[in-house]
Parts: sequence; C-alpha cells; structure tokens
Amino acid sequence: MLVSEFDYELPAELIAQHPASQRTASRLLHVDSRGALRDLNFTDLPRLVEARDVVVLNDTRVIRARLRGRKPSGGQVELFVERILGEREALALMRAGHSPRRGTLVEVGEAQAEVLGREGELYRVRFSENVERLLERHGSIPLPPYITHAATTEDAERYQTVYAAKPGAVAAPTAGLHFDQPMLEHLRARGARVESLTLHVGFGTFQPIRTESIEAHRMHRERYSIPESTLQAIKGRRVLAVGTTTLRALESSAVSGATAGETELFIYPGHQFRIVDRLLTNFHLPKSTLLMLVCAFAGREAILRAYRHAVQHRYRFFSYGDAMLIER
Repeated sequence: MLVSEFDYELPAELIAQHPASQRTASRLLHVDSRGALRDLNFTDLPRLVEARDVVVLNDTRVIRARLRGRKPSGGQVELFVERILGEREALALMRAGHSPRRGTLVEVGEAQAEVLGREGELYRVRFSENVERLLERHGSIPLPPYITHAATTEDAERYQTVYAAKPGAVAAPTAGLHFDQPMLEHLRARGARVESLTLHVGFGTFQPIRTESIEAHRMHRERYSIPESTLQAIKGRRVLAVGTTTLRALESSAVSGATAGETELFIYPGHQFRIVDRLLTNFHLPKSTLLMLVCAFAGREAILRAYRHAVQHRYRFFSYGDAMLIER
C-alpha cells in the first residue's frame, strides 16, 4: 500500500487552534459498523455506552518537554526531551544552527546540559540537576506543530486529560481531552467499567512518514503498561478504547503477550484486531500513521468518506478538535 492512498483535502481553517469552551462541548461523529454516519454531540456518548462495556483510558501525563537554551557562544538551542532515562539523563531532539557534537554544553536557565552522544535522531544528554525539576521550572508544554501559538496557561491545563497521572508523554492522548469528571461518572452510572492503562506518547507521533510504501515505515518505540485489573475487566466485555494510544497498548499486549514494555506496533489495513471493539478518537492528519490505524479499524473507504463528511459539515480537526466514535 502507498502512503498517498491515505490522503484527503483539509481547509486550514478547520484545524482547531484552541480547545472548545468546555471539555465536553465538542461534536461527535458516530461511524457504525456498516459505515453509516450520525452527527452527534460529545455529551451523547453515555447513551451509546452500556453495562457490557469497559471504557479504557490512557492515564499518561504530558511533561513540559520543550526547553530553550543557548551555547556558551550565544547560539540558540531548543531541546525537546523525548524520554527521561534517569535523574539527570534524557534522550532529546535538539534544534540548533549546527548539529551538536559530543561534549557540547547548553545553558538552560541556571543549569547545564552536556551532549553525551547521538542515538539515531535523538541525543543523549546529561543535565547538571534533576531533569524533572528542571522541566517544571523552565519547560513548556510541547504543542503539536500545527498549533501556531506558543503554549499558554490555558494549554498547560487543557492539553492534559483530567485523569492524567503518570508523567512521561510528549504529546497528549487527545481523545481523552473531551472528558471531564462528571462525564466519567455518567459512564459509570450507565453500568460501564472505566479502567486505565499507560502508554507514554513519544515524538514519533509528530514525525511524517518518509517512505512511499507503508510497509517500509518503522514506528518509534513507546513505553506502555497495562494493570492486571484492566486485563481482568476487559474479559468478556465490549472494549471501547479512548484514543489510538490506548488501542495500540491493548493490541500490542495481545500480539506480544507482554503487559508492559515497549511497542513499535504499526497498525495499518490488514491488521487483525484481537481486543478493541470500539474506538473513540479525534480526526488525524493526512498520510499519518494514526489515519492508517483508524482505516485498519473501520475500513479505508468508510473512514475517508467520514472525513469528507466531517470537512463538509465543518468539524474541527486534530488535537483540539472534535471526536469520532468508530465501531469495528
């Protein structure tokens, strides 16, 4: 299959630059198992959930991964911390006038970061103090590149789910941004189980596919962990995954048999789903791995038809946009 087969036209003004006025105020496009479409509101979700359902959330928390620094020479450097390796070490993307070499020092506030070497597209960096505390003081929320404004205090709150608990992601599991606590309680009142797992979203979610054929693409590894309570809850129930990251964690576990570790599972048409029956997700970028995942879940033609409908009816797209509920 070719990457070009997963393209669609999107007017720039439909890319949501800010969240809805309230978390649950978004629209919801329902795609049933036959591909039929219904225009709903996100507040309609509880009536589509039953006692036989288990709703699985990704409880990762976005870290303030973006740091601005400078070399002793005065050159500006941006560090994007992708993964914290220890108290003072991390893997990071680095953007500078010239590619940093081993031993390069970068000043970040009152701290220093030393480049230890390169690991693929990332640099291993040692900080002069605790990485997490440095990020809290000097880091900013790493908004996606299609959001054109600098991160604000509103973004610090709204680009984070209300149930975010375990720091480690560099992008939000955006399907979860639509939920507030009353909505979660409403789902429980319907008799549904609400469970969680953790998948720390990595920088690969922003990376474009650079190959012409889908099969040649390789996913970046992301860490995940699924509690035993969640594994027990999904047995014999209809599983609604909130977000593509939740789906990837569950399906990775089904493929590998591991309930924790790292996944590089690439889901595209032809994948045999083992666990997830329903997917709540946002609208994804053209030619992206996430669009390929939802096409695998519900069929390429059905999804592209749904996207054309969403464009025609002026849905809001991407991280701060509206949602879809897709039946497999």
